[in-house]
Amino acid sequence: MGELKWYVVRSVSGQEKKAKTYLETEIGRHGLSELVPQVLIPVEKVFEMRNGKKRVRERNLYPGYIIIHADLTHGEVDHIITSTPGIIGFLSDKEGKAANQNTVPVPLHISEVNRILGIVDESEEQAETLETPYVVGELVKIVDGGFAGMSGNVAEVYEDRKRLNVIVKIFGRSQPMELSYTQVEKEIE
Repeated sequence: MGELKWYVVRSVSGQEKKAKTYLETEIGRHGLSELVPQVLIPVEKVFEMRNGKKRVRERNLYPGYIIIHADLTHGEVDHIITSTPGIIGFLSDKEGKAANQNTVPVPLHISEVNRILGIVDESEEQAETLETPYVVGELVKIVDGGFAGMSGNVAEVYEDRKRLNVIVKIFGRSQPMELSYTQVEKEIE
């Protein structure tokens, strides 16, 4: 068995998950799991507010690309990968040549792989803990709810509940409001 290296495969943009599923199926069907042990789509978890609820959505870091860990010294491996539906081909050093000419897939440098895998690991850690430390007296902008767009000062921070007491001026009077971390963002002065 040769050496496993990381490669970038181009896929139809927006169909990376489907192409990954097809690729994993083809690899398993041909018994090449040892030669292609890992196929991944680098994603990050993005928090967004929808109808007043915090939702976690996965966003593709590199649309149109799939990262694979493979040994391409066996001739059939690269052919199976490139003939999979949804896969356009390897990212190579001869990108400008015609599709029928041979191109040499270029493996990623280990530093690039570590950076990509590090980003993926960090986003998984972020999903577990959403901490945005606020400081008493800090100016924040309300981004969700009936008072969205208004600004106020943080009066109290309840870290255990991930909530804030914010003083907002409404019709010239200061009103305290209790809001969650996800309903406000730091306002840049």
